[in-house]
Amino acid sequence: MLRRNVLRNLTLLGTGAVLTPASSLAQEPARKGNNLKLSLNAYSFHSLLSTGKMSLDDLFHFCAEEGLPAVDLTAYYIEGYPEVPDDSVLYGIKRKAHSYGLAISGTGIRNDFTYADRDKHTEQLAFCRKWIVAAAKLGAPVLRLFAGTQPVDPSFRDRLTSWVAVNFMHCTEAGEANGVIVALQNHDDFIQTADEVNWYMELIESPWFGLVLDIGSYPQDDTYEGIQKNIRHAVNWQLKENVNQGGKQVPVDLHRLFDIILASNYQGYLPIETLGPGDPYQKVRDFLARVRKAMP
Repeated sequence: MLRRNVLRNLTLLGTGAVLTPASSLAQEPARKGNNLKLSLNAYSFHSLLSTGKMSLDDLFHFCAEEGLPAVDLTAYYIEGYPEVPDDSVLYGIKRKAHSYGLAISGTGIRNDFTYADRDKHTEQLAFCRKWIVAAAKLGAPVLRLFAGTQPVDPSFRDRLTSWVAVNFMHCTEAGEANGVIVALQNHDDFIQTADEVNWYMELIESPWFGLVLDIGSYPQDDTYEGIQKNIRHAVNWQLKENVNQGGKQVPVDLHRLFDIILASNYQGYLPIETLGPGDPYQKVRDFLARVRKAMP
């Protein structure tokens, strides 16, 4: 019933959107080996980047010094955000990253699709579409989006679920048109469980829609069971120092995590992200060393 509501809402909105048919990622043939590469999520340096104590040039220099092949460049730290800057700014960032030998493994914005006011959704969609185009100009293959964090009346949840799905469908169409994969990040917000993540993935089922698998955001699942349920949809990651187990933050079991990844078909970047108090430089270096030690 809910799935029919989503499709009906898409028709009623008059989008004319036609997504390229795709087989489920779960049906892809098994591959030999996993081509895994590390990246660093810029949010690890949020306290410095957001206050101007660190520049993007400083960030790129650090990544290059640490031997990282890529950076996940959260858009919050791009000049003018939340507005999209001039092309010269985007192309300058792309050129600067290249000069350090870095790929831009992805980017992300702070959208919210959970407003009760329908007009807000129109605004949010316009915002996302602009940044999809910007992501393409940056050379980022993936744009990370959220479901949202607004308080939700339980009686309104089904309708809002359909709105969220419709919005992701719109964004996926825009992503396909611009060569950018639109990725939902499970983020302990409106979408709470691994099964809910899979519902959205299977509803939209496009090669231009996937999951940024945030290992720290499984509030209602066993983390490792949640990862196993969702990994077939992963197009990018957030590897964090801690995971939620039974409502408690505990250090991630990296060996167990890599066992799951290696048993999957996942190929590509594994961005790490460190959070919380402490020297961000040292936190990143320490976690990066742990990840490299555990990584095959």
